[in-house]
Amino acid sequence: MEVSRVRALRGPNLWSHHTSVEAIVACTPEEESIAALPGFETRLRSRFPQLGQLQPFGHEEDVLDPVPMAEVLEIVALALQAEAGCPVTFSRTTATVETGIYQVVVEYTEEDVGRLALTLAQQLIEAARNDAPFDLQAALTQLRDLDEDVRLGPSTGSIVQAAVERNIPFRRLTEGSLVMFGWGSKQRRIQAAEIDATGAIAETIAQDKELTKKLLDAAGVPVPLGRTVSDPEDAWAAAQEIGLPVVIKPKDGNQGKGVTVNITTKEQITAGFHSASEFRDDILVERYLPGHDYRLLVIGDKLVAAARREPPIVVGDGVHTVRQLVDQVNLDPRRGNGHSTSLTKIRFDDIALGSLAKQGMNAESVPDKGQRVVLRNNANLSTGGTATDVTDDVHPEVAARAIAAAHMVGLDICGVDLVCDSVLKPIEEQHGGIVEVNAAPGLRMHLSPSFGKGRDVGEAIIDTLFKEGDDGRIPVIAVTGTNGKTTTVRLIAHLMTASGLRTGMTNTDGVYIEGRRIDSGDCSGPRSARNVLLHPDVDAAVFETARGGLLREGLAFDRCEVAVVTNIGAGDHLGLNYITTLEDLAVLKRVIVQNVRDGGMAVLNAADPVVAEMAEHTKGEVTFFAQDGSHPLMAMHRAQGKRVVYVDKGFLVCAQGKNETRIDLAEVPITRGGVIGFQVENVMASVAAAWAVNMDWDKVRLGLKTFVGESDNAPGRFNVFDYKGATLIADYGHNPDAIAALVSAVENMPAKRRHVVISGAGDRRDQDITQQTQILGSAFDEVLLYQDQCQRGRADGEVVRLLREGLNGATRTGHIEEINGEFVAIDRALERVAEGDLCLILIDQVDEALAHIAKRVAEA
Repeated sequence: MEVSRVRALRGPNLWSHHTSVEAIVACTPEEESIAALPGFETRLRSRFPQLGQLQPFGHEEDVLDPVPMAEVLEIVALALQAEAGCPVTFSRTTATVETGIYQVVVEYTEEDVGRLALTLAQQLIEAARNDAPFDLQAALTQLRDLDEDVRLGPSTGSIVQAAVERNIPFRRLTEGSLVMFGWGSKQRRIQAAEIDATGAIAETIAQDKELTKKLLDAAGVPVPLGRTVSDPEDAWAAAQEIGLPVVIKPKDGNQGKGVTVNITTKEQITAGFHSASEFRDDILVERYLPGHDYRLLVIGDKLVAAARREPPIVVGDGVHTVRQLVDQVNLDPRRGNGHSTSLTKIRFDDIALGSLAKQGMNAESVPDKGQRVVLRNNANLSTGGTATDVTDDVHPEVAARAIAAAHMVGLDICGVDLVCDSVLKPIEEQHGGIVEVNAAPGLRMHLSPSFGKGRDVGEAIIDTLFKEGDDGRIPVIAVTGTNGKTTTVRLIAHLMTASGLRTGMTNTDGVYIEGRRIDSGDCSGPRSARNVLLHPDVDAAVFETARGGLLREGLAFDRCEVAVVTNIGAGDHLGLNYITTLEDLAVLKRVIVQNVRDGGMAVLNAADPVVAEMAEHTKGEVTFFAQDGSHPLMAMHRAQGKRVVYVDKGFLVCAQGKNETRIDLAEVPITRGGVIGFQVENVMASVAAAWAVNMDWDKVRLGLKTFVGESDNAPGRFNVFDYKGATLIADYGHNPDAIAALVSAVENMPAKRRHVVISGAGDRRDQDITQQTQILGSAFDEVLLYQDQCQRGRADGEVVRLLREGLNGATRTGHIEEINGEFVAIDRALERVAEGDLCLILIDQVDEALAHIAKRVAEA
């Protein structure tokens, strides 16, 4: 078995809505059924006992179906992830048209984990085949450790989960905890539990513990006295000024690192100073406040959670040593390494040993039965402490002081550390104080406290970022099909701009933000679309969605507002990547239709049966368009009170039930008064999309009127030039359906003689290349064939030969000429045209060719 071309499908895709890894798997003839491999399944299960069914459930005949090794790979890769604790459920194996070649798809929640699972599954299968050892526990540990490393921590993860529950899209911007919620101009960002509205100054203040206390004191918030010190002697002097006992800690620290509490002697001060100096240069001494350690979480102007924190302790039994007691406590399944569990294992390190020494003990001491042994001075969960939820116990005055502290520093999300006997009464009555405020506080103690009720603080943070009913989404319109995609995308974007929206657009020419091209080349894939959604100045987005990007990576978005399918034609790269039939192509293209949001709109060509059938696969509503309003499907759809767009007596009609809006095609320049049929179809699709996002009809009319179809609006899409009295038409059409549409258009335009300049894309099937000139041969008097720059795997001259074959038996063509080079061919054609002629130039290098033609027109 050979595994190749492993891809990460990072969005909704051909197979499912799940993120998945896809691999091409080649099986040898004996691997076409594992039943032909004696003892294989037994050996496999002995190495992976948790493995589920390999044979499908269902009818008896299904059970007898052969199970190829590729399917075993799929099942094992999914099962390994599930056994490692990853929430995955979807997988699939599909045979291709090539014997022994399969497409295997396995869901992942973290891409690196999914890829590793596929690799480990292959190793496990090889071990079972060769009767070799396989360390299952090591493999599962490897998966778990990787998952722990790459997935979001509990704090950020809770916020992301809250966003998902509110249907707010998210995207990780780094491998860490920087996450974007929403799209375009509606986006918000967080870094762990810190939001984008939090200023750098507020964060700087929070890091300066001395300045924080001064500000809180000024706001009337109780704080312990203290000051920075320069050396152990100065620290002891400060302790004398403040009064013992004291706390010594780094001025800017976190997680309790370098903190020593309840200091009563000069020796302890000296040791504490050196401990704090290991983490920071600036050291702070402050009054020690007796009592419990509380963490109060303030979000916006509300106290949303509170927890009492306890340092890591063990309780003696009169039998076991401290070290043995720690080992026993760490056996608690709730305790793990890192932040993936509700509790963290107690660290038995130098700090713990130092804490024991202060209590007159060491690691081998045997505490009395019931004796509490403290292993750390701080109560941080990250070092083995515990937390008990006390949210419902917090006195209103205590909450008010915590909120005041957060506001005084300027933090939108703030962890307030309070030391006092109880949160049941005001701080002032018990001589407690707020000892610290924290930007980006850890949320784990509130989400999964050691004891008590968990609090949904992630939801509170999302509610701060987004108002009720706001899902952070901008209108996203996805356009696919065989022909007309780019013009439709450009026209929809133009209409959106005319309505006052700052619009981002991707197509085969580039990426555009508010009409300015920020990237060039073929940008019809998901990477370019994601970049548009990332841009803060985008109010709406229109994406050309090509087959290649869908196959490579899936969609760039989880849901779209509108999906437009123009048509499905046979010349659209059939035969590539196992898309061999129109049905295959339709299933791929309809991915955007399947991922229209609830209440969104699918805009479908009713005159194309393959496209019209997609209406059965959307969660949204459907608008059908076709030039013939009496088409049975159109008539039935309208009779049901649903939307249709058609042409009637020179007008574009948008109808729903008895309501109609009419647009005069004489005022839509790219249709040339309704004569150019394929442009009329592009306009119908675009208007239907604009209607779906509730665009004002006057703005629609203005947008249609100002979209003139020249190279600035739609380069390479029926661009018309006047050259010495002849009409030149430049177009990027490059498949039989596009050629047929162009022929239909130019036949409605007067001309003495008709010329065509054409090449062919080498990555099409032979019959698709030949069919183009078969169509042209009956409509043009002169044909000029040229070989373009990129033959896409074809031998020199092969494409031109196929094009010439298509002209055999041409009913109209007389003069046929072959030229090497696109611009040379254009110049040769311009030499032959005369006044009153029409010349269709099928260009390859769009921008360069249009510039070349414009230069020749200007020179004339």
